[in-house]
Amino acid sequence: MDIPRYNVLGVGIHAVNLATAISHLIESSRAKRHGYVFCCDAHSLTQARNEAHRHALNHALLATPDGMPVVWAGQQSGHGDVGRTYGPDLMESLCATTAETELTHFFYGGTDGTAAALAERLTQRFSGLKIAGHFEPPVTQDSRKLPTAELKSAAADFNWIGLSTPKQEAFMAHLYQAPDIKGISLGVGAAFDFLTNRVPQAPRSIQRSGLEWLWRICQEPRRLGPRYLRTVPLFALRLLAQRTGLRNYPLD
Repeated sequence: MDIPRYNVLGVGIHAVNLATAISHLIESSRAKRHGYVFCCDAHSLTQARNEAHRHALNHALLATPDGMPVVWAGQQSGHGDVGRTYGPDLMESLCATTAETELTHFFYGGTDGTAAALAERLTQRFSGLKIAGHFEPPVTQDSRKLPTAELKSAAADFNWIGLSTPKQEAFMAHLYQAPDIKGISLGVGAAFDFLTNRVPQAPRSIQRSGLEWLWRICQEPRRLGPRYLRTVPLFALRLLAQRTGLRNYPLD
């Protein structure tokens, strides 16, 4: 299935919603297509000023609209069916849909037992879900040094990657340069912490309002305050410049 894309700051976002993304991923997996999936929000797209990061996003099997401003940009571009395809929702929905099927899942990321707790929780929630394994990588700033043997040996259909942005994007782009990596990898960042209840999620009303970033600052001000107070205004200004024609951001 060929999914149209729309341009947000030089990144081609696929015009999907949660249901169409799930359908495409299952179809791609059963057709033995390999690749990676990014859930794109303001932070990720602001990082796309970096050429390597932008290249990784533009060569994804799917680059989904995670943040509401990215969803609204798609709808304003004429894609009326675009809906938020948020990492935790994508994980829950894909696990629910593939339970009792042959498709398998691997969890790579987190700290202090988060990956194991996530695998256990999802298995309890979705009867028949097949878990190929889980692994918490060592802390390193160089994504190229992260171990991949566990991913290779598990040979899962879906590899869930829970690292920070842009680290997880760089890791997955590097990962798929190796010819022996199979399956589809999905970068879902904080979903590991959200779905194990280690970090609270914003209420749905706040998520739909586009103010989730403010909620997250209130929850983790020291860690996330500097990121969002810099990222959100910059993203808004750049998106406004693109929408008004003051700035052109060509796709790679």
